[in-house]
Amino acid sequence: MRGMGRIGPMALAALALPSLFWAGNFIVARAARGEVPPMALSFGRWLIAGLCLLPFALPHLRRDWPWYRANWKLVVGTGIPGVTLFNALVYLGLRYTVAANGMLLNSTIPVLILLIGALFLGRPLRLGQGLGLAVSLIGVAVVILHGDWARLVGLEFSRGDLIIFGAMLCWAVYTLGLTRVPREVNRLGLLTVQIGMTLVLLLPFLAWEVASGQVPSWSPAAIGALLYVGIVPSVMATLLYMKAVALAGPQLAGQSVHLIPLYGAVLSMLFLGEPLQAYHLEGFALILAGIGIASRG
Repeated sequence: MRGMGRIGPMALAALALPSLFWAGNFIVARAARGEVPPMALSFGRWLIAGLCLLPFALPHLRRDWPWYRANWKLVVGTGIPGVTLFNALVYLGLRYTVAANGMLLNSTIPVLILLIGALFLGRPLRLGQGLGLAVSLIGVAVVILHGDWARLVGLEFSRGDLIIFGAMLCWAVYTLGLTRVPREVNRLGLLTVQIGMTLVLLLPFLAWEVASGQVPSWSPAAIGALLYVGIVPSVMATLLYMKAVALAGPQLAGQSVHLIPLYGAVLSMLFLGEPLQAYHLEGFALILAGIGIASRG
């Protein structure tokens, strides 16, 4: 990444650790799929995260509360795709696909932001951006089709990959929605409000899951998974990422998320026994190349 030589060790740590923690979110969710059902994992994550973030967010909540009330449609409209749906869909998708695929698809978010902005928000798409978008989408197809283009003819798609790709679309919508939030509105306070909203919205789905007989095992592994997803990727990674933006700037911080598939490939092999396939490397190379072309465009 450009500019790495000019930043200190604290900034380097702040850049490197959030992606490691977020990669761990995929690994833990995949490993715990037999211990904690997806809605319980999502609800537990946000309950723990909300309780941890509340002391940090409370001053901002008091200050920005009039803005939340006046702009409740924007708060809800960004919170549902980005907080409620994103993780729930990721956890659901990881029941049916390997963690490496989920983390590779995570890298499509920058190009999805370009695509949705061009299609629905009237944002101009330059030639270079369009070319980069096309290259990245080919990379997405390689991942979803597991490198076998014959699956396209027979419309054989991985259900888990499609669910996770839907989660990435939700995050792109969330990111674009945040551009309408004034800079003076604290993001940590906004996230805490949206976590509260998410807990209410997830309750019916959690009740349905329990009623259908899907309940956490409450084994040490299940409790450990809930504590990890609730604290490490939700709180520690968020606070460190904010620190990275402050110390290294938003460009380097934004580029650092592409470390997620690299961390994930190693963690998947070490902890899940998931071998790295050739289509993983091909798909990631195409996605990353597309992002590079689009950035220059």
